[in-house]
Amino acid sequence: MRVATTVVQNLVRVCGLVLIVLGVLFWTGNPLTLIPVHILVGLVLVLSLWTMAFLAARSGVSPGLVALGFFWGLLVVVFGLTQDQLLTGDAHWVIRVLHLLVGLGAIGQSEGLAVRILRRQALPGRP
Repeated sequence: MRVATTVVQNLVRVCGLVLIVLGVLFWTGNPLTLIPVHILVGLVLVLSLWTMAFLAARSGVSPGLVALGFFWGLLVVVFGLTQDQLLTGDAHWVIRVLHLLVGLGAIGQSEGLAVRILRRQALPGRP
């Protein structure tokens, strides 16, 4: 379980870095043709978050935190795919900032679950 957690945790970190770099490029009006790549990497991040939540459930992490991880991933997908239709015009920057914060929240959720999984694995009497 420790190896799987570490692999998924690092996948989330790499995806997060790629997504932030692409997001900054988009905000500056640069290669908008890479938006499909941004969406694909975002979906990989969400699938990784859900995998981490599954591993957390198997490790005995609080069911509330596991459920939050699953629902947060769903929020990321829905919000990410519909953001262009929300608050269009001059105020769309608000949606962009919220999109960034929701994405950072997904990374944070995954990190929090990983820490709890690894902590539970380190307990005496645990394999």
